[in-house]
Amino acid sequence: MLDRFYLIVGDTRQLAEFLDAGVRCVQLRMKDTSESECRRQIREARELCEQAGATLILNDYWRLALDEGCAAIHLGQEDLQDAEMNTLRNAGIRIGISTHDRAELAIAQSHEPDYIALGPIYATLLKKMPWRPQGLDKLQRWKDSIGQTPLVAIGGFTPERAAGAFEHGADSVCVVTDIAQHADPVARVRQWLDVTRATQ
Repeated sequence: MLDRFYLIVGDTRQLAEFLDAGVRCVQLRMKDTSESECRRQIREARELCEQAGATLILNDYWRLALDEGCAAIHLGQEDLQDAEMNTLRNAGIRIGISTHDRAELAIAQSHEPDYIALGPIYATLLKKMPWRPQGLDKLQRWKDSIGQTPLVAIGGFTPERAAGAFEHGADSVCVVTDIAQHADPVARVRQWLDVTRATQ
């Protein structure tokens, strides 16, 4: 399900280019988008990912994931409160869950997810967060706690920081801002792929 490099995109505008560059795990995270537009982008993203042999993970919209036949979904802690987890499981949808503290980790583990994400590891400019940077030592503690469950590190990553995440237990590094705000996002994706594959 996961690749060492896990890309988050806010829409499908450059998705084909990212997949052509070699991305094999991508989350579609749409915000403030109408349902009809969400459905259109989900269908486009699913088709592009299927053609590329990549995993598409839909963020938040679990009902649309069911309706549109998505293979995987990522849920935040707030989403867990109303998501029909048994329905998702029965549909064969793989599930990733965000965590930030021990209480959230316990909740996530109770759902036996396909992966657990911890963040922000470093300070992030993407959005205001109520949590301080978690740091690499906490990443290692998370991995020690969850064992064989894949661990995703997210928040404030650059290619230079990737090796530290893998050394502290991460199975995958998730990136948003470093790509979205780069002058040449596709070139930056290629750099990320080179770095993450070199540490494999």
